[in-house]
Amino acid sequence: MKRVWVIGLLFALLAFASVKAEDELDIDGTVEEDLGKSRDGSKTDDEVVQREEEAIQLDGLNAAQIKELREKSEKHVFQAEVNRMMKLIINSLYKNKEIFLRELISNASDALDKIRLLSLTNDEAMAANEELTIKIKSDKEKNMLHITDTGIGMTKEDLVKNLGTIAKSGTSEFLNKMTEMQDENQSTSELIGQFGVGFYSAFLVADKVIVTSKHNNDTQQIWESDSNQFSVIEDPRGDTLGRGTTITLVLKEEASDYLELETIKNLVKKYSQFINFPIYVWASKTETVEEPIEDDAEAAEEPEKEAAEEEAEVEEEEEDKDKPKTKKVEKTVWDWELMNDIKPIWQRPAKEVEEDEYKAFYKTFSKDSDDPLTHIHFTAEGEVTFKSILFVPHSAPRGLFDEYGSKKNDFIKLFVRRVFITDDFNDMMPKYLNFVKGVVDSDDLPLNVSRETLQQHKLLKVIRKKLVRKTLDMIKKIAEEEYNDKFWKEFGTNIKLGVIEDHSNRTRLAKLLRFQTSNSEKDPASLEQYVERMKEKQDKIYFMAGTSRKEAEASPFVERLLKKGYEVIYLTEPVDEYCIQALPEFDGKRFQNVAKEGVKFDESEKGKEKREALEKEYEPLTTWLKDKALKDKIEKAILSQRLTKSPCALVASQYGWSGNMERIMKAQAYQTGKDISTNYYASQKKTLEVNPKHPLIKEMLKRVNDDAEDQYASDMAEILLETATLRSGYQLADTKAYGDRIERMLRLSMNVPLDEQVEEEPEEEPEEPAEEDSEDKEEIVDEEDDEESTKTEKEEL
Repeated sequence: MKRVWVIGLLFALLAFASVKAEDELDIDGTVEEDLGKSRDGSKTDDEVVQREEEAIQLDGLNAAQIKELREKSEKHVFQAEVNRMMKLIINSLYKNKEIFLRELISNASDALDKIRLLSLTNDEAMAANEELTIKIKSDKEKNMLHITDTGIGMTKEDLVKNLGTIAKSGTSEFLNKMTEMQDENQSTSELIGQFGVGFYSAFLVADKVIVTSKHNNDTQQIWESDSNQFSVIEDPRGDTLGRGTTITLVLKEEASDYLELETIKNLVKKYSQFINFPIYVWASKTETVEEPIEDDAEAAEEPEKEAAEEEAEVEEEEEDKDKPKTKKVEKTVWDWELMNDIKPIWQRPAKEVEEDEYKAFYKTFSKDSDDPLTHIHFTAEGEVTFKSILFVPHSAPRGLFDEYGSKKNDFIKLFVRRVFITDDFNDMMPKYLNFVKGVVDSDDLPLNVSRETLQQHKLLKVIRKKLVRKTLDMIKKIAEEEYNDKFWKEFGTNIKLGVIEDHSNRTRLAKLLRFQTSNSEKDPASLEQYVERMKEKQDKIYFMAGTSRKEAEASPFVERLLKKGYEVIYLTEPVDEYCIQALPEFDGKRFQNVAKEGVKFDESEKGKEKREALEKEYEPLTTWLKDKALKDKIEKAILSQRLTKSPCALVASQYGWSGNMERIMKAQAYQTGKDISTNYYASQKKTLEVNPKHPLIKEMLKRVNDDAEDQYASDMAEILLETATLRSGYQLADTKAYGDRIERMLRLSMNVPLDEQVEEEPEEEPEEPAEEDSEDKEEIVDEEDDEESTKTEKEEL
């Protein structure tokens, strides 16, 4: 036995000596290859390069194997044009880096679509792997993100062709066309979409991109690039994928956030939750499991005490048979978590989708707790084909009109082939339909472009036009009672703004308008209903604007109309008069503001002769008012056909401001008084219409006929004008003068002298202090003296 030990020791010493000699001598006499050398000359030391090589490794391959692969792989250099193109993509087309994941998932979905289509004609296409999925896994330790699909995969030729060049047209043609379109200020989005450059967005966040791919017609290949050059080599691990592609991103230092599970989940749900194929993320969750207590004890025991402990456990089992054998333990379990369980119901025919499915889908994507008021599901075809579901919410979103027009609307989600593109559009829907929520999915829009580029795409205008038409059709189909009680109360202002803003759909929107009228105290009426109820020879739609229905009903302008049985529309909201001004006519009937000139009634020949006789009789008064009493204050004075009880009214010209409009314009927050058009309308003189049957007007005519210089008549004319100004809804220019005139009229009516002054109140003499106060003061002085004497006594003691 000793002899064997001695021989073994000798062999060990010899082996150690030979290894040491190899370390000291360079047998080949060659210099080791500089690991840091490169095509352009390395600026890093050998240790840094070695650390990088150890860090960048694929599953199943160590650092040495990775190094060997790189040495043996076929090197390809991107052309100068391709480098320019990649810089353009990385720096210009994609402003938002997070879309790299959207692009890679979209490519994976396309690959899955291809293999599924191929399997329809080739039964063996999916033999290697029946699964059609996309899986995402982050590796924080190695700073890598893996996106794997079981799609069609790529051959070596495909990798060189598809990832080394840009699509089919060639890089030169791509750049030439892009430069051409930019010079002509045309949108390049359609051009870019045709070249399929979304893959290169990976370099927004990655220093290196490694693509491992297996196609049914080739062996598994590895493609690697740092955006300057790329290499391709057969995978020494063999067929590990079965079929499909894994894209591995070696992330930049500033992009480490994309390795966080929550970030990955949020991006998948934001951009790709409606992809047709299941998307899984390798994620952890905490589960409570039951484990045998004995197993835990055995795991904690030290090896050298195992035998003794086993004997002790046998004894304990006999004694403690009733004790629980398991305990609950919380464990972190890693598994594939499905991210896109919500199905894109807009892809199904509308007749196959149940009402409850629409409601559930609306609540999921809009985060609204209430059911929608109504919805529409349609497919648009023609110049552009897209599918869409639009919803009207049950109630108006909070702050609907805050920053109206400038606030971005994110209620319409735009998808391209079920991949979310953006909800940050100002022009997807017009401003007045900013309450509509929904999804739009088109196969015709380019996917691989930025939001800024897509914003200007010509097809968006076609989509917008169809969306508006379908939205108005949807609103029109709401039942009348539900429309008046719910929709109009929540979104009526939006429809009125639509009449003002949307010229092309003005007729459709006009049919959706509802207003209070003199026909009903409660129920609003549509313009169609108003026209149906018009009198036989009525050729105009009459309306009166005011701050409230009560004010409009009490206006002198509607007296004759209501007496004769004409229906009058009451406009009580600030936007109403703007809305009607933008709508010149409805169903061939023009609108007439009863506060403006132009109100005429059908009259017989006898009535016409009677009116002309009255005009001749009152001509001295109307002339006197215009040329003398109210000179430069009114445009003219005429006899009124619209007044029955009021003595007079101030009527605006056809293109002037009514009293309601003047109030609104002067209340504008940014009104400075320097606007030329505002000043023009504000300075327009009005027409004074007088009621010849009113006793005040009759008395004034009598006084003017007796004495045109009658001061009392002049004062009465001033008072009547100012009263008419107020009753017609206008503001007085000089309220003090109006007050003085009212006081003068009151003095005269009560026989109080005009020069009698207000009795002045006599000045009060200052009161002498009361005796009680003086006694209180004396008591306070005495108390102070007593305190001082006490203090001095203490000091002496």
